[in-house]
Amino acid sequence: MAEDKATTALNQQPNPTGTDEVAPASPEETSVDSPEIGTDPSQAVSDLASEKQELQDKLLRIAADFDNYKKRMIRERENSFKYAEEALLKELLPSIDNLERALAHDGDGDETKAMREGVDLTLKALLTATAKFGLTPIDSVGQPFDPNLHEALAMEENTDVPAQTVLREFEKGYYYKDRLLRAAKVVVAKGGE
Repeated sequence: MAEDKATTALNQQPNPTGTDEVAPASPEETSVDSPEIGTDPSQAVSDLASEKQELQDKLLRIAADFDNYKKRMIRERENSFKYAEEALLKELLPSIDNLERALAHDGDGDETKAMREGVDLTLKALLTATAKFGLTPIDSVGQPFDPNLHEALAMEENTDVPAQTVLREFEKGYYYKDRLLRAAKVVVAKGGE
């Protein structure tokens, strides 16, 4: 009891440095409740080793997840750059279709001939410009029907060609680089050998 009073008196004495710092506590006062106290030291070492292994495994999984995330983001960024013009080219396709339809109509006279030449030049220039960005038409007429490339709008009897052959195109199909931009809308043959 006398010892407790002495310890209390020491703790209440002003600090000789003149600051408001608290004097360090005695070892008896700083005892930490640890689950390892009173257990077998080899068991404590084993527990710590297993905890260390779990944390290392967790760290490796997190590092692998982050590495996969970085690779996926790089791949998505490359794809977005590679196919950046896709929306613009989709918007241009109806103009190309209209120019092709205008050339498909027959007309007589010098005015019609001059207009046809102008439309033809415009179409060629537009196709050349879009080809620089990776737009390529799909050649469908006379080819076997492929549901991955063609959209069948109608079927017609025709014994001159094999069955499931594309007879005509309503709209031309296009690739954009290595992707299908638009499927060709076609008429497919029913009959034939």
